[in-house]
Amino acid sequence: MAVRRLHPDQPAHFAFNAENLAWAKAQISKFPEGKQAAAIIPLLWRAQEQVGGWLPEPAIRYVTDMLGMAHIRGLEVATFYTMFQLSPVGTHAHIQVCGTTPCMLRGAGALIETCKSRIHPEQHHLSADGKTSWEEVECLGSCANAPMVQIWKDTYEDLSPAALEAILDMFEAGETPRPGPQNGRTASCPEGGPTTLTDAALYDGSTIGAWKKRFEETSDAAPASAAPASASTVAPSPPGSAPPAGTAVHPAALTAMANAGLVKDLNARGAGKPLPADELARLKTTTQAAPLTAAQSAQLTQDAKAAAGKPELLSQPREGKGDDLGLIWGVADKLAEKLNALGIWHFDQIAKWTQEEVAWFEEAMGGAFKGRVTRDKWIEQCQKLASGWRPGSDAGERPKG
Repeated sequence: MAVRRLHPDQPAHFAFNAENLAWAKAQISKFPEGKQAAAIIPLLWRAQEQVGGWLPEPAIRYVTDMLGMAHIRGLEVATFYTMFQLSPVGTHAHIQVCGTTPCMLRGAGALIETCKSRIHPEQHHLSADGKTSWEEVECLGSCANAPMVQIWKDTYEDLSPAALEAILDMFEAGETPRPGPQNGRTASCPEGGPTTLTDAALYDGSTIGAWKKRFEETSDAAPASAAPASASTVAPSPPGSAPPAGTAVHPAALTAMANAGLVKDLNARGAGKPLPADELARLKTTTQAAPLTAAQSAQLTQDAKAAAGKPELLSQPREGKGDDLGLIWGVADKLAEKLNALGIWHFDQIAKWTQEEVAWFEEAMGGAFKGRVTRDKWIEQCQKLASGWRPGSDAGERPKG
């Protein structure tokens, strides 16, 4: 990596605007006391966005002062990570041309020449009107669509010099081109259209239920007059067929087979659908149930315990909108997403957890958050949040005690 130096022309000062200052304080509050320096990258990035795409030296000093760090530590971060632009960038577009092998083999060199002739012969310099700038960067992650460039937060792929010229024309005119492939294809599909899975029958619905018909034909093919065999002499049933009458079958397995349409006398009642309670009861009383093994018994006991401690879960948030679980101290965005995936959307769900339900949650999370609910007092926090109280920070309020 080439030596990265600060631009010779720097503004006199920098300070976050009110919105960004509140955001920065919320980010800092997510880290334990004494570890606030860990917030330096997001704060430097927000400073770069506020300035207009580049990071001046006063902004680096401002952020390090906020975090109680030596200025040199901030300079080390800013000069190491190439996502931080140390020189002014174009007001309308900063073009990052991927120069890694796949893009070079597919024409990135011609894109670089376009930038040199259209913008400036050297990287990190502004065009004559100050609207555009460019640089060559490492892999941008779309090798199947090479060559490509990134402009701000969007990528433009499958480029030719003419296509890049057209994109630059639009940016200079204040317009935003459509990101993605520029040669007409969708995503990374083959040029010229799909080459596999082209059979129209895959998409017209004609194959739906084919698996069920196969099971029904297999079940109907069994001899109607076959005599019941004892459990000790029954040969294994072929895959996709119901066991012979009289065979010892565990009720849970029988239910699964009936739901799949493998029990012949249920076909007329709509095989493939969940069994009604009375039908399931009849099957349990008319079918010889096999004794549970030790492993099956242990699993059933474990399942019963898990079900007993299961909290209220929702398939979707009430009225289509969940609560902002990020207001719970100790719950960041990723953890909030995991809570939603479990069916936990609202403060009042957590507010009424029992110790058994806390244990169920910790088990459901694989033990990764064991003790977190108690240590960070989620239940107490959610009781307050469910009542309408809100903390002063988007990251929540650290519980006392």
